Amino acid sequence: MKYTALILLLVAATAAVSAQTAAKPASHATAARPAATKSGATAAHSTAASTASKLPPGVPVEKGLIKSAFTLRYQDITIGTGADAEPNKMYKVNYTGWLGDNKRPDDGHKFDSSFDHRNPLLDKDGKPVMGDDGKPKLGDPQPFTFPQGFGRLIPGWDQGFAGMKIGGKRRLFIPWQLAYGASGRPGPDAAHPGIPPKSDLIFDVELLDITELPMPSNHPTASGAPGGAHPMPATAAPAAAPATPPAPSPAPAAAPQPQAR
Repeated sequence: MKYTALILLLVAATAAVSAQTAAKPASHATAARPAATKSGATAAHSTAASTASKLPPGVPVEKGLIKSAFTLRYQDITIGTGADAEPNKMYKVNYTGWLGDNKRPDDGHKFDSSFDHRNPLLDKDGKPVMGDDGKPKLGDPQPFTFPQGFGRLIPGWDQGFAGMKIGGKRRLFIPWQLAYGASGRPGPDAAHPGIPPKSDLIFDVELLDITELPMPSNHPTASGAPGGAHPMPATAAPAAAPATPPAPSPAPAAAPQPQAR
């Protein structure tokens, strides 16, 4: 009888433990569901609130993810110590441009640089000074000057100097949508093929100086775009200026870029 009672007690205890063990996961799962739901609702609410907070008053909130099609990126190499890069001024810069990571064999090809633009040295009679190789001697590199903010160059250049100071050096990563677009920019010859269609570009730029825009002679007090002032450095070789391969020249609106040198 005692053995029977002991066995019954053991069976009852085992059953109770099993019931508790089985109940725990169920209880845990049940508790987790509301927590997950609450967390998801909170995240969704937070996203909606975040999106809504970016809209000005009067603009209705709509559902859906906000995506970026493309963006201009930059890397500051040297922080300048001079004046800030004010908008709508004449900028004087040095630059070198390469084709970016476009998954093509020509990736990394240098298509232009202000350091390659040099004018021939002239003697007192205005004639080129010839070197030992029989070719004209060339002077110092010619920086590129352009009116910022007027669509004379590719958009990536108009936007890429914001926040810089004179003396600063920056690397610009310009997506093709802010460069030469889907059409690219043809070069002058086979040796200088230009910019292929849909080419992301990389430019190293150095901001050397900032000056006021030249005023048209017939509008001495006019403000705004420089009357006909076009950055057109003297052409030294078929090389494009920033945004243009071997023949940099700010294409109005469509493909603003530094002028051919």
